[in-house]
Amino acid sequence: MSITAAADEIREEFSWLEDWEARYAHIIDLGKANPPLEPHERTEETRVRGCASQVWMVTDIADGKMTVRAESDAMIVSGLIALLIRIYSGAGLEEITAFDAKSLLDEIGVSGALTAQRSNGLASMLERIRSDAAAALS
Repeated sequence: MSITAAADEIREEFSWLEDWEARYAHIIDLGKANPPLEPHERTEETRVRGCASQVWMVTDIADGKMTVRAESDAMIVSGLIALLIRIYSGAGLEEITAFDAKSLLDEIGVSGALTAQRSNGLASMLERIRSDAAAALS
């Protein structure tokens, strides 16, 4: 699925959620369904710096497409990870580097309700995905 199609699905899904509490609960539910990484994948190399909670992210690239897998010890962050996985996993590298996920998350009412620390962590996760895609392109 393209990033645009995934973003449209997410917009539709969040359009039914009337307030931040409903969005928060939905994000938590998404996080609960996020599969964990294997224990050997939780290393200093895969840890995302800049997050208040522990976050580990693995990006695999094959045939010009990226698969994102990640895990956090915080439920809200696990939900944000689940959203990023839906947006980016399976997408082409050029599409990943061109897409502004921050704008999408602002649009659906997620970014504005996050604490400064969570916003910084989200920015760090987005930067990891984009930089891994850019590195694979070069």
